[in-house]
Amino acid sequence: MEEQKNKIRPEFSVLLAVSFAHLLNDFMQGVIPSVYPLLKEEHHLSFSQIGLITFVYQLAASIFQPVVGSYTDRKPIPYSQIIGMSFSITGMALFAYAPSYSIILCSVFLVGIGSSIFHPESSRVAYMASGGKRSMAQSIFQIGGNGGTALAPIIVAYLVLPRGQSAIAWFCLVGITGQIVSSYIGNWYSQKLKNRSKNGKTTVKIPDLSETRVMMTIFILMLLIISKYFYIASITNYFQFYTMKKFGISEIQAQVYLFYFLIAVAAGTLLGGIFGDRFGRKYVIWFSVLGVAPFTLALPYASYTMTGVLVVVIGLILSSAFPAIIVYAQELLPKKLGMVSGLFYGFAFGMGGLGSALLGWQADHTSIEFIYHVCSYLPLIGVVAYFLPNLQNTLYKEVQ
Repeated sequence: MEEQKNKIRPEFSVLLAVSFAHLLNDFMQGVIPSVYPLLKEEHHLSFSQIGLITFVYQLAASIFQPVVGSYTDRKPIPYSQIIGMSFSITGMALFAYAPSYSIILCSVFLVGIGSSIFHPESSRVAYMASGGKRSMAQSIFQIGGNGGTALAPIIVAYLVLPRGQSAIAWFCLVGITGQIVSSYIGNWYSQKLKNRSKNGKTTVKIPDLSETRVMMTIFILMLLIISKYFYIASITNYFQFYTMKKFGISEIQAQVYLFYFLIAVAAGTLLGGIFGDRFGRKYVIWFSVLGVAPFTLALPYASYTMTGVLVVVIGLILSSAFPAIIVYAQELLPKKLGMVSGLFYGFAFGMGGLGSALLGWQADHTSIEFIYHVCSYLPLIGVVAYFLPNLQNTLYKEVQ
């Protein structure tokens, strides 16, 4: 009984705060692809140029994340979320009044920098506040980001599309709200660091695996992220154009279809975290990436109604992997939480950006429908998850 009393519990107030801050951060990010139909018309852009916008944003969001994470492993920065939000607010303000394509690229680059600063320490906070329920904590954190991304196309459809590009400036208020929430998180984090310094050095448990096995495992996780984020890039960046062309629907109707997918992604993220703690992260990863294949293969041949159904199912299944992948990697390298979080968030952003650029080029040279035929085979890469070690059955050793 005494042991049960002393058991560490998740700190839900902190988890909800960091999830809400993630929602606000990723909402600002989600505005960028949501206004692509508007930008394409106003600035006369090709699909390749649209893909390059995503590539520049996600390149900035990917390259700096492992650097930020490695730095904060050595020197934690409790208020880094506020710094990141400042970059994003500046980028959104510039994006709203960007008169040319080059300025649009500069503005999304700033938003990407803000994201690269925000994610590594925020993921660490979720890990620290988990009370041992790490997949659940990571999924609560991640569902905030997915919720923000899902809200963006709907709000853009009704606030920005009727008013034009300058209406994006209103979303700077979202970043300011995020800074206020992040100050609460920073205060909690600062107190945690003070308590840790008083208690002296702590030990962590690491899996007793060879360095070669660890590196091979990281490589497999990277392959799974390539599969997942190339496919997600095809939906978040081009699904509006696909449904408008194939079914002859309006921009607002197309945004609603994208909203269905993004809401399903948010729900799937939460389910993936719950199942990861209960059944093991390896099995959730395997099911999520490979199990979605029958539905992605069917999507290019679906009717208008079935497209809506399939895109929800795809979002639910595909999204359940990411919290499990992040926590799996953190447990693999627990002494490098910031670097691992930055590496995987950064790699995910980078693959999404590269996928967007390549798919945009492909759409210009073939057709928007063709890229969905190509991408439908990507989840088959998930078969490599079979070779992941089961960390729940692995011996651990304690190190300082």
